[in-house]
Amino acid sequence: MNVPTLGQLVHSFFLDHLQTAKGLRPSSIASYRDGIRLFLRFVADDAECGITRLPLSTLTSQRVLDFLQSLEDRRSNHIRTRNQRLAILRTFFGYLGGRVPELLAVAEQVTRIPTKRVPPPETHFLERSDIQALFAGLDPGRRNSLRDRTLLLFLYNTGARAQEVADLRVGHLDLDHQPRVRLHGKGDKWRTCPLWKETADELRRLVPPPIPAESPVFRSQYGDALTRFGIYKIVRRHAARFDAAPGQHGRRVTPHLFRHTTAVHLLEAGVEVNVIRGWLGHVSLETTNRYAEITLRTKEAALKTCRAPALAKGYAPKPPWRTDTSLMSWLDSL
Repeated sequence: MNVPTLGQLVHSFFLDHLQTAKGLRPSSIASYRDGIRLFLRFVADDAECGITRLPLSTLTSQRVLDFLQSLEDRRSNHIRTRNQRLAILRTFFGYLGGRVPELLAVAEQVTRIPTKRVPPPETHFLERSDIQALFAGLDPGRRNSLRDRTLLLFLYNTGARAQEVADLRVGHLDLDHQPRVRLHGKGDKWRTCPLWKETADELRRLVPPPIPAESPVFRSQYGDALTRFGIYKIVRRHAARFDAAPGQHGRRVTPHLFRHTTAVHLLEAGVEVNVIRGWLGHVSLETTNRYAEITLRTKEAALKTCRAPALAKGYAPKPPWRTDTSLMSWLDSL
């Protein structure tokens, strides 16, 4: 049996494994592409060999370690970027080990390379007053005002990712008695989110029947589906004034910040964390739990449920039964 070449393995990894077997979205596949392209270029330079002539023997765990170190030293990448490239290479080498038994030992070594610990990035969100000010400041007379208002309301209502909004089609909407939307998220997974009456009303105005089910909900001025970049531009156009002050490292309003805002406001409204997890399409509950750490109001509400011990001159007060005269007299008579 002939051993496949590196080119054949890379081709199969992207088409058969990532696209067909795992069902990754184009944006995720592009991330894998960028990471593996950087790695193969590094190996080719290190081995002083053209990429098209690289033997499988050049793919070693030591070169993976050297590549990760070069990301920090030469490219000045953040540790999070380094860890993300490592996750890509773990998946890639795991696939190689399954296809070429001779690489199984190397794949196991790459799997054991630890990620570096790094504090989680600070998560920002919009306050409810910011949301109210944002919608109050929208100009109804501007071109595409209905689309932009509906888009911002939809982002806040659902917490959808920008790509999920770009992929949204009329057939994914159910605007009847109980308005809802089906969103196509990461990993080829679908989830259903309820819609407010206000959101459903705006969507009915934006896409009045009869419109084909395959038509995009949010369209550009040319009638094409908005891209992630187009959605980003619309959000920035209307919400950039809520950024942190210039020169300060802090909040920058993007479509994804609306996702954080939805999660925090649901949490503050008392929605159970598992419901929020399903609402946002999180794979891990840990991802959802981090929102509990970024809102002081939730902590203050929890604090009110616990009373501080009442202290008098350093001692706890007498229990109520000690101050009941009749009870104490009865106890003394025993």
